[in-house]
Amino acid sequence: MLGEPKITVSEAYLRDVEKKVEDLKALREVSALISSTLDFNDLMTLVMEKAKKVMNAEACSILLYNKNTKKLEFEVAICKEETASEILREKITLDLGQGIAGWVAENLKPLLIRDAGSDDRFFKDADKLTGFKTKSLLAVPLVGRGGLVGVAEIINPKNKDSFDDYDSEIFQTLCRQVAIAIENACFYKESLEKEKMRQELEIASALQKSFLPDSPFFKRDKLTVSAVNISAAKVGGDLYDFIEPVEGKAGILIGDVSGKGVSGALYMAKIISDFRFIAKEIASPGTALQLLNTQLSRAPRGMFLTAIYIIADIHTGELLITVAGHPPPLILSGGGAAVMDIPSGPPVGILPVEYPSVAFSLKKGDKLLLLTDGAFEAKNKKGERIGFEKLLDFIKRHKNEEQLVQMVIEHVKRFSKGTEMADDLTMVELAWDCVA
Repeated sequence: MLGEPKITVSEAYLRDVEKKVEDLKALREVSALISSTLDFNDLMTLVMEKAKKVMNAEACSILLYNKNTKKLEFEVAICKEETASEILREKITLDLGQGIAGWVAENLKPLLIRDAGSDDRFFKDADKLTGFKTKSLLAVPLVGRGGLVGVAEIINPKNKDSFDDYDSEIFQTLCRQVAIAIENACFYKESLEKEKMRQELEIASALQKSFLPDSPFFKRDKLTVSAVNISAAKVGGDLYDFIEPVEGKAGILIGDVSGKGVSGALYMAKIISDFRFIAKEIASPGTALQLLNTQLSRAPRGMFLTAIYIIADIHTGELLITVAGHPPPLILSGGGAAVMDIPSGPPVGILPVEYPSVAFSLKKGDKLLLLTDGAFEAKNKKGERIGFEKLLDFIKRHKNEEQLVQMVIEHVKRFSKGTEMADDLTMVELAWDCVA
């Protein structure tokens, strides 16, 4: 019986097979690494350290594509010298088409560069700044479901003069996994940031609401005041307040803070706190706003408050009204509804100024309506604003309704249905029911 035929192979062939087996094992290990964490920073470092070891290279890097700036930015750079890595991350960005990485990102094709110094596309400034000498490199585009993610580079093989086609094949296989992992990690990171922001906004909203009066209804003797405050976002810049500055008087404030979001909410909280401290024991709304104006002049540039502050005698219906750059009050009486002709000072917090006060007497059945510009700046799907005059016409038609404020709000909501609320909406109604 004849024996099995013998096959003889060279040691070089065996070494090549062994290397390929080791490379396949390394790719499996990278897959395990990718599955082990969704932390973006940990993932980048783990994957590229492994890639550097698999490719037996001197250095490696990942440049992520910033969709806002349209530039490639070094996210991870693993070099022998840590200072070189820091320089790349802090000082080097590339446009699409600039350098080897920029060409790869623009064309979405890998590049194997055997001699970087002789390639016109090579970006020499990185080596100049770091002192590193780039000889041969592999650059591969990282492409995910959403398009370009970035570019991965591996630089200078340690055991030969340049990378070869096999190295390119292995690195491309690795980078396909890396691109998906980066995209997943970015999504996870964004989700965490959004959740953190949501929680912070929830807390900010609760804190902001705590600065408003405990109840939106305020009744003293013959005066009844009610308010509605609706924020366009979780937090807003509109405010209102009810206080009793002196015996027998009620103070009613409505305001609109410049700025939106958290900054507007913080400024709003400061204003209410300052207002309550300043307005105590002051029977003149003009004086109170003047003092508040002085206090707010220390606020950051561009921050201010439009406001109306009214001090009402709860026994007689006599009012003192001061307007500071705010939409004027509306008077609703037996004669109809009209805009009150009251001189206005500038918004609070801009210029040193004295604010005038105007006297007015409420009669039985009279109502005063105060509102912020969110009521008439609301837009419909066509981009048309509801407008002050049209809103006033609606109020005139329904001035005798008991639930007038709620009707106005529903009217604004119907007008702007299908659009995002662009501005906060606050309304305050003063009603007087004494015998004439």
